[in-house]
Amino acid sequence: MELRFGPAGIPLSCKGRTIKDGIEDVHALELGAMEIQLLRPHKPIEEDMELIRELAEELDVHLYAHAPYYMDFLGKEEYRARSYENLLWAAETAEMLGARILVTHIGLYHDKDHKVALEEAIKIVRKARDHMKKKGYSVKLGVETSGRQMVFGTLEEVLTVVRRVSGVVPVLNIGNLFCRMDGKLNTREDFEELIYAPVMKVTKSKEFYFHFSGVERRGKDKLRNTPIKKGELKFETFVDSLLEREDFSATVISDSPLLEHDAYYMQLITERVKQRRALRKKGGQEKKGSKAASK
Repeated sequence: MELRFGPAGIPLSCKGRTIKDGIEDVHALELGAMEIQLLRPHKPIEEDMELIRELAEELDVHLYAHAPYYMDFLGKEEYRARSYENLLWAAETAEMLGARILVTHIGLYHDKDHKVALEEAIKIVRKARDHMKKKGYSVKLGVETSGRQMVFGTLEEVLTVVRRVSGVVPVLNIGNLFCRMDGKLNTREDFEELIYAPVMKVTKSKEFYFHFSGVERRGKDKLRNTPIKKGELKFETFVDSLLEREDFSATVISDSPLLEHDAYYMQLITERVKQRRALRKKGGQEKKGSKAASK
């Protein structure tokens, strides 16, 4: 199984603040991914994007991108139009940077019936997908699950969009899903039953793109992201469930306040969980062998 970890943005500890600096820092930290935050609409990136793409390939750092956070595809027409323009700008920029996935939110439901909101979301995502396809972009559009009940993005909604708009991928924010599911992701079986099985049924893919952080919540609503160690959500359980599926490949982006520190922490915990699993497997094989010998 291939697992990559990285921060949502340029590492906090990075002395330089350019994307190039960020890629080099991620590589130096022995991480394998970085999600570029395209948060200021239409602000030009004053770097050589071809150089960034080549550097990421040379250092084996997978790049992803996040469109501006404030998207309002279900609101007033003027806000929808502005959000769409911002998404197309982000798509063009992500393509030039060599990003694999461009992450976007849909926005608030407002007063819409959720079924109506879903149909409207499908239309706008399909329109953006068609534009990107016409332009010949290789970057995929990804729709992220949300962490608040007033914001579009339950797992079922995101998977419905993905099922009905080919070429679009789900972005599985585990902290957000933990909140929307009222804290039910506590066992390996929970992750398998509530996330992996329904996702694979729709996507037919064994490649996953995750966001992970600790979360503070009130019921089914996320209040804020927290460092992983301080959150109710347990990373060990999540990664143990991933490792259970040896045929998976996954990228896990840290969007905790500690960014690369928690990305590295997740990578460290993953190695520990792998070691524990190997010991359990070895112990099981030895017991099986001793029983066979005694017969």
